[in-house]
Amino acid sequence: MMRALTLARLAVTITALPTVLIAAPSSSAAPATAQADTCWATHYGPIPAGAYTASGEIFDNNADTAATSLTRNPQLPFGTRVRVTNVANGVSLVVRINDRGTFQQTPQQPKCLDLTDGAFQRLGGIINPDQGHIVVTQEVLQ
Repeated sequence: MMRALTLARLAVTITALPTVLIAAPSSSAAPATAQADTCWATHYGPIPAGAYTASGEIFDNNADTAATSLTRNPQLPFGTRVRVTNVANGVSLVVRINDRGTFQQTPQQPKCLDLTDGAFQRLGGIINPDQGHIVVTQEVLQ
């Protein structure tokens, strides 16, 4: 009796297997892409020469680096690369996180990154007269 039950279960499993394989996604399916968040990117502004970032690097206001918002949960680790794209003009730049921002975030001002002045300008931001922020998408690369 037990042998008959085991054979019956095996037969049902073998019969159902092609259906499962057809319904399962193929291994060649495109991998999920990272979501890009839309937010405001600001810029540092004047920083005294020799200042240090939170990661311990000497601050370079022309480098492609940024501070991540302290209100972001979880925080982006130092060294994380983020593709930042200016929504207004489509210009894109990869920055490296090497600092923590102290800025606050509100629903009207969803700030995500504080860019160096150089990175802000390369994305099309205007520092003088200061427009304050640019609307960007950010995509974490690593």
